[in-house]
Amino acid sequence: MSLSFYKYDGAGNDFVLLDIRANDPQLSQKQIAHICHRRFGVGADGLMTLGNADAPYDFEMKYYNSDGRIGSMCGNGGRCIAAFAHRLGLGHRDETTGRQVLDFIGFDGPHHAEILLFDEASGMGLVQLGMRDIACDDVRRCLDGWFLDTGSPHYVQRVDDLEHFDVVGEGRRLRNNSDQFPEGTNVDFIEDLPDGTLFVRTYERGVEDETWACGTGVTACAIVSGNQKLKTLGGDFKVTFQSTGTHYRQVQLTGPVSFNFKGEI
Repeated sequence: MSLSFYKYDGAGNDFVLLDIRANDPQLSQKQIAHICHRRFGVGADGLMTLGNADAPYDFEMKYYNSDGRIGSMCGNGGRCIAAFAHRLGLGHRDETTGRQVLDFIGFDGPHHAEILLFDEASGMGLVQLGMRDIACDDVRRCLDGWFLDTGSPHYVQRVDDLEHFDVVGEGRRLRNNSDQFPEGTNVDFIEDLPDGTLFVRTYERGVEDETWACGTGVTACAIVSGNQKLKTLGGDFKVTFQSTGTHYRQVQLTGPVSFNFKGEI
């Protein structure tokens, strides 16, 4: 079987994207893992499919981890697939802002994305993605940090000297703490930088390694820290939200997106 694909990244968090609206190849877990393998396949942190959806949604997003298993919501993936859908001609122009907007269904429900800018020549852009509301009671203290679900589960912990911290070793240990996280969790380590930004490094379950950025992760870190400006290994993010006292609402994740290449495997 020959399969055409598109490769995108959101601040170094990279994905293989497939348009399955006309033809769904029904890939197996083994095939998805092979495509994502960095030695024998295309190489990616995950794979996403863009499928048909009922109105008023433009498409359905399904996300698979690099191990081939179906994943939960992926924030950077959502921003990348919005840019992909925009380049496929989906979505519409908002009459108030003049921006291209898209509405789609993800693992955790509906999402609204805005293409703040996209340069076709370079394949680079900036995409804002609306994330799910989060109940304040669902943000709980846990171990030496916090636990919350921003579409995917995240444990967030402050550390010193994050640049030299053993993210993979400590992340793997905490991710597999079955007493605290029976279903496993993503693990984020944070540190305040002198310039006022929050430095974030993430160990992702399903990838089972550190990724260069994580959208649901920086969203979780922004909520527990209150800092809207975040820095990852792959790039900078802005996360805005409103706290009503009972919920965090109107959560918006903004960051860079790049179209890398199109190929066939």
